[in-house]
This record gives sequence, structure tokens and C-alpha cells, in this order.
Amino acid sequence: MPPTSPAYPEPAVRTITLMQPLHWLALAWRDMLRCGWISLAHGVALAVSGAVIFALAHHRFWLLAGAFSGFLVVAPVLATSLYALSRALERGETADIGVVLKTWLNWQNNHFNKWGNDYWCLVQFGALLALAGTGWVLTSAALITLLSPVPISSPADFVRYVVLARDGQLFELWLTLGGVLAAPVFASTAIAMPLLLDRRVALMDAVYVSWRAVLANPMPMALWAAIIMALTLLGFGTALLGLVLVIPVLGHASWHAYRDLVDVSGLPEREPR
Repeated sequence: MPPTSPAYPEPAVRTITLMQPLHWLALAWRDMLRCGWISLAHGVALAVSGAVIFALAHHRFWLLAGAFSGFLVVAPVLATSLYALSRALERGETADIGVVLKTWLNWQNNHFNKWGNDYWCLVQFGALLALAGTGWVLTSAALITLLSPVPISSPADFVRYVVLARDGQLFELWLTLGGVLAAPVFASTAIAMPLLLDRRVALMDAVYVSWRAVLANPMPMALWAAIIMALTLLGFGTALLGLVLVIPVLGHASWHAYRDLVDVSGLPEREPR
């Protein structure tokens, strides 16, 4: 049986067209321009975080490869305040620094019980994603360290001895394992974080609805996953500078994906207008 609480109707999942993700990007660009420096600050913060990761692990590329890919796993949590900014714009409210501070410091003013699972569902989800990201970092590091013919200590070593290896088996295995682990994470997070922010639903309910939305729209969501990966790689490939734009665009676009994919009109809002 689905985990949705019987107190509220199960959200209806909509079917979207294949190219709808491109519309999300257009709406996201509009939101970013309207929010200005507040959106860009999210990209700067994550780019700086990526630079710190690189500084700590650039001599241990077996760890760096896993750390950057694990970084993608927890990105939906880090973009929470971008969803809140897009929601404020949608409601006709002011999308300013106050929205960001409220999202991270006191995201449910009208929730008197600060100790229940309902209040901490975003934190719980973030912890689960962080655990998944850590698991991938360790798995990736172990795979490269144990199976690489030589020690991998730099990006050049990774390209030479893993990506361009004559047999190519290690790189294929690394990509396959990453894809196997990434697919369920993507299905679980595609709209779960915006849904948890916006409506009073339990954590497992949000994950279940996210899976339903992905399974109901396999081709558009596959395109959306490919867009996310391509833009993220572009961000990494520009010495992390591209993340300043990529992160806010993907964050705002994820809000519009959520709004397009599910009808949540029957669920109570976490923060009344």
C-alpha cells in the first residue's frame, strides 16, 4: 500500500511533454534574474565549497572523484532556499534575504512542536542523502584504489589510467556503479525536497510521490536528469566558476518541475500565504 496518510488525498501526478524540462530552465532563468544576487550567492557558496573539496583532495584523486559526485547527491538539500525563493515569487511575495534566513533558521513559524518528525523532515532527508553521498565517496575511492593499475593521484592520472585505459573495464565499472546508485537517488529527490518544503507531508510520502512522478514521465525525467548532469559537468569544467550560474538555475528549475509534475492542491501548506 502507498504510504500516503489517509487524512489527505494522494497527490495526482501529471503527465508532461518530453521538452517540458526546457521550459523549467526558462522559468528558472526568469526567477534568477528577479532574485538577483540572492540566487547567485547560492552558486557562489557551492562553488567555494567545491574549491575547498578540491584543495583538500587534489592530491588524492581517488577521493576527489567520489567527493565531487557525492556532492551532487546532497545538492537538492543545499538548494532548499532556492525553492523557497521561487515559491515566494509565485505567491507574489518579496523574494529577499529574509526568505533564505527563514528557510534555514525557522522554516515553519506556525509549527509549535519543534521536536516532532514533521518539523525535522527536511533535516532527516538531508542526513539520508549525506549518508548516501558518503557511501558513494567510500565506494568510489575503494574501487579506484583497489582496481587501478597504478596509484591515482591527479586528474591526469585518472584520465590516463582509468578513462583512457586500454581495456576500459575499470571506467565502465565506475560509471555503471555510479549510475546504479544515482538512479534511485534521482527518483527519490526529483520533487521530494520542494514538496516537503511546500506541503505538510511525511518524508516517505514525499519520496513515494517523487518516484510516482518519475515513473509516470520516464522520458522527460530522463532528459531532465541528463540536463542536470550536463550543466553540472559544465560547471565543474569551468574551474567551478560555472556553478555560480548552474546551481541557482537548477534549483529554481526544480521548483517548477515540482509544480508541473504533481497536483498538491489537496494537501495543507506548511506556511500559509
